[in-house]
Amino acid sequence: MDLENTAARLGVPVADVERVHRLAGDRPSAPLPAKADAPALLERLAVPPDDAAEVLTAWPEADSPLWTEELRWLLDRSTALVRADLGGNGWLPPGPELPRDRGLAWRHLYVYAYLALVDVVTAYHRDHGIDDAVSRATLADLGRNLAVDRRMRGEGWPVMQSWLTLHVRGGVYELGRLQHQRGDTALGLHVPDSGPLTPEAVDASLDEARAFFPRHFPDEHYTAFSCGSWLLDPQLREYLPEDSNIIRFQRRFELEPYEEPEGIDADVEVRRFVFRSLTTPLDDLPRRTVLQRAVVDHLRAGRHWQWRSGRFAL
Repeated sequence: MDLENTAARLGVPVADVERVHRLAGDRPSAPLPAKADAPALLERLAVPPDDAAEVLTAWPEADSPLWTEELRWLLDRSTALVRADLGGNGWLPPGPELPRDRGLAWRHLYVYAYLALVDVVTAYHRDHGIDDAVSRATLADLGRNLAVDRRMRGEGWPVMQSWLTLHVRGGVYELGRLQHQRGDTALGLHVPDSGPLTPEAVDASLDEARAFFPRHFPDEHYTAFSCGSWLLDPQLREYLPEDSNIIRFQRRFELEPYEEPEGIDADVEVRRFVFRSLTTPLDDLPRRTVLQRAVVDHLRAGRHWQWRSGRFAL
């Protein structure tokens, strides 16, 4: 494979293609399920009908004119790259960010990689005695992220494609209201877009995690829950009532000293999660909720949000 030519045809930097080639090497990939089985799989993964229709239309069949040699290479090697880190729990971009406006195959390439790895990670779950209901809820985050990306007109996917590699490597588990990411000594908490963040729902998820990880990963020993998020920004207390779900969630954590995070713009992340848009002008953003008004007023005042990290004992 001529990596420079492949990169040129993909419209991405050579270094990105070289990274995939280096990390994937000659490791085994994983086959996609048969197209006839895909509708049921997509439904199980909560993929919305519009996205499911696109995925099926561009299915990488051998005779599909949508799939060029370089796209087929990238799908195979990015799948191998992710599979090689089965059981890993770190952030792992599966490949370069593609120009998604070039067609459905380009838009959904990393969705196909995810679909190819569902059976691999499901077997990993079974090997660890994980209940099918937890496996199903965890892997269905694909559908949730595709729905968000569609709402964001494609602005969300570059982050989501890396985030979703955690699911198909067995690195994150959805237990009730929260997602829990395996780590070194702390379980990382993530808050999906799945309803109110009530103290009762959070407590139930934490209790479930306290039982889940010793049972299924007995060689891993956790002493704390941790979280890195704009949700932990103390500036929110200037705007939100003390009994709001966000403030009550904040109060669980002992914050680490603030440091500007590398590669994260908290203003962007707040807009991503609160408004599901990165390009809407500030004056055109909705102001229907207390949180929406807080975000807009804070930015209008020339201030910036912070990405804060904290933890509390398990």
